[in-house]
Amino acid sequence: MRKLCPNFDREDGLDTVLEVPIPEEMFTSMGSNAVLRWQNLCSLMKAQSSSSSGADCYNKSSSSFSSSSGLYTSSSSPSSQPQQHLSSGSRNEFMALLKLVGSPLIPFQVQSDHALTRPLKGCSIESSTAQYIIQQYLAATGGQGALNAVHSMYAVGQVKMAASEMRQGDGSVHATGSSEVGGFVLWQKNPDLWYLELVVSGLKVSAGSDGKVAWNQSSSQPCHANRGPPRPLRRFFQGLDPRSTANLFLDAVCIGEKTINGEDCFELKIEATQNILKAQSSPNTELAHHKVWGYFSQRTGLLVHFEDTKLVRMKSIRGNDSVFWETTMESTIGDYRYVDGINIAHGGKTSVTMFRYGAAQNHKRKIEETWRIEEVDFNICGLSMDCFLPPADLKREQE
Repeated sequence: MRKLCPNFDREDGLDTVLEVPIPEEMFTSMGSNAVLRWQNLCSLMKAQSSSSSGADCYNKSSSSFSSSSGLYTSSSSPSSQPQQHLSSGSRNEFMALLKLVGSPLIPFQVQSDHALTRPLKGCSIESSTAQYIIQQYLAATGGQGALNAVHSMYAVGQVKMAASEMRQGDGSVHATGSSEVGGFVLWQKNPDLWYLELVVSGLKVSAGSDGKVAWNQSSSQPCHANRGPPRPLRRFFQGLDPRSTANLFLDAVCIGEKTINGEDCFELKIEATQNILKAQSSPNTELAHHKVWGYFSQRTGLLVHFEDTKLVRMKSIRGNDSVFWETTMESTIGDYRYVDGINIAHGGKTSVTMFRYGAAQNHKRKIEETWRIEEVDFNICGLSMDCFLPPADLKREQE
């Protein structure tokens, strides 16, 4: 959302251009007129800033977060937070869910390869078929010439999230209850240089990569480095960055065909190697597998569905009973529109299913995010390395 903010201190002063990652519907509900809405928005931002000073005390209540696996457990009771978001029992739990849904990374490093080809000699039929499908995808998104001319990008979008409670058993779960609305701003210079700000229900999550380390932080938790080498944000592969998507699936294999929402698609798959899994594991967590699928329309050549699943084993401190977390993310991608000659997806829906099992307990939870892109631009002037530097309080895990 980009608006002119009136100067309340000086009537003859210049208005300020305020760019805030919140949707219009959230802003318009803050008051009956423009002045009241701006005053309420300023109060909300000041309250958010002041509440962060007491966040450390709140964090010590009783919570644990494993950044290497993206999983969260909390022993705080629902009564500790007056207002529940996404059926969470505490503010910390809500922030962890925002990180899980809003700023996950893919397991692979993606190179800025302008050639966008691989040698076919010695390739299996599955690999060569995948490369042919990717060439069709490149043509459908604007062609190599247009994609290689992009050196940076920025995007503004809106999100709406809903979630189920953590339910016992392995049956189906559905996201119910009231939705939380918010928005995000995203900058990128290459797959390893990016920055995201996501605000939902007045709470903020930010994440980024400076080409050396990927990190994330929230308004209630300090900045923390992700394990392993820097990797791209998953959100780029939801139709926002065709060149990175093509580079990712150049190493995939075509495993067949599948119908997605009535659209006949080619199914491409790529799986993280043991070296990648080991680099992203920690002494207390083991990343057992992480697989990615891409579904490309046979009719249009475009990516219409993106899916990944990972399994993490939480090692038990006492005994041999381990707890497993399986997280599956499925994104339906659509509303493709051309921006400066490049076909970009402007809307879609992501469903996240978390399944916890082991230690005689089975629990499942589902979170859904409906997203919409409002503005996209390429080759941003002045987007320097300083824009991607991590916060000064960055904390790295001990190797």
